[in-house]
Amino acid sequence: MEIMFSGFSGQLREDLLFQHQTTNYSLNGAFHRHEGYELYLFLRGNVNCYVEQLCFHMEPGDLLVIRPGQYHRPVMLDQSNYERITLNFRETLLQKLSTEQTDLSSSFCGSSKDSVCLIRLSGDQLQHYLSLTSKIEPLLESDEFGADLLIQSYLTQLFVFINRVLRTAGKPTSNIMPKLIRDLLRYIDTHLSEPITLNILEREFYLNGTYISRQFKKHTGLTLRNYIPERRISYACTLLTTDLSITEVCHRCGFSDYANFIRTFTKTVGISPGKYAKQQKS
Repeated sequence: MEIMFSGFSGQLREDLLFQHQTTNYSLNGAFHRHEGYELYLFLRGNVNCYVEQLCFHMEPGDLLVIRPGQYHRPVMLDQSNYERITLNFRETLLQKLSTEQTDLSSSFCGSSKDSVCLIRLSGDQLQHYLSLTSKIEPLLESDEFGADLLIQSYLTQLFVFINRVLRTAGKPTSNIMPKLIRDLLRYIDTHLSEPITLNILEREFYLNGTYISRQFKKHTGLTLRNYIPERRISYACTLLTTDLSITEVCHRCGFSDYANFIRTFTKTVGISPGKYAKQQKS
């Protein structure tokens, strides 16, 4: 479920994935998450974007700043041309471009790791953003002299611009996520260490389990059976950066079977919990 950053040569480019795409066919992917940040600029189409417990109907010039680990998905509401520019990058890229005076990660989604930033860019702001990305795009596969320095320069300008906009941005547009889905996601997040079954959800929400399952799949693209283990593994990744043992992490994430935890984590993340913990602490 995590995006891999590859396909570019050079130290700086390994931290960056740039895509400018137009789609005219149905594209309704499931909830997914990335190991780094994503800047998602919506240009045209009829699309709803889901991020964690929020859903926004996108308008041209809307910029979403999606934090590492946040679940999100776009849903096309018809087959009109859907155009967007996405920039995926690791936090290490922000660190490389920052200085002692200017920390480029300081304003990304504010102080809460769970917050979601949606910025409705003005006409001038949108043109400035597009001007910078149009300069970055052709350089990413260029071997010309100085291409790496130009990428660094334009990215620095882009991140400075975003930080300045974030510092003055107002509240995001109305959240159109159905209350049931918001409540389900919130319940799962706060009960990850406990058993979560369809029978438990039926009792908690006083609703038929089939209805709950269908509504959850409709809005997240995932079944509850797939989402809950994914969320537990995401939580495990966070806990593995602490001093907790792997056994303690296993139980805090709601896995009663240690072998199942190791197997599920390795399948989802690509490496064992032990190796992941060592990488994060090195």
